[in-house]
Amino acid sequence: MITQYGGALAYLIGLAMTLVLASFLTPAHWWRRPTARGLVIVGGGTWACGALLLYFAAAAPLPFSSALTNGSMMQGDVPAQHIAAELPRPGQRYRVHRDLNVRDGAGVAAARLSVVPAGAYVTPTGQRQGDWWQIRYDGGAGPALGWASSLWLRAAAER
Repeated sequence: MITQYGGALAYLIGLAMTLVLASFLTPAHWWRRPTARGLVIVGGGTWACGALLLYFAAAAPLPFSSALTNGSMMQGDVPAQHIAAELPRPGQRYRVHRDLNVRDGAGVAAARLSVVPAGAYVTPTGQRQGDWWQIRYDGGAGPALGWASSLWLRAAAER
């Protein structure tokens, strides 16, 4: 719920903060009837408090901060909390999520050596460059070595 309504929640809390502060910091006779001054105080205070809440939620990584600023935990087909954040562990097997291009260097500009089919297992060597891991895989004629994007790899135990 916070994921979908994070910005609205921040401004709703900002409105509550503004009303509490206005009740303590302004004279009571200002609020006896609706005026432009009251509208400016409530609107400006709500905007300022809500914007500050969103700013601090983005600056301090709280459990809900990414929901407030990004609005979503998923990006396309690859989860944001994906395994790419963890380092490759030499010797641990990883399952290929989708058909995987194995390249002779890190990056999409490197020449493609082969394609490892989805569901196959590969083993990282421990070397990495950003999201690109050097892997060992079954190259048909025997084990081969190449580079692959870690975004398409899942730990063997992961679904």
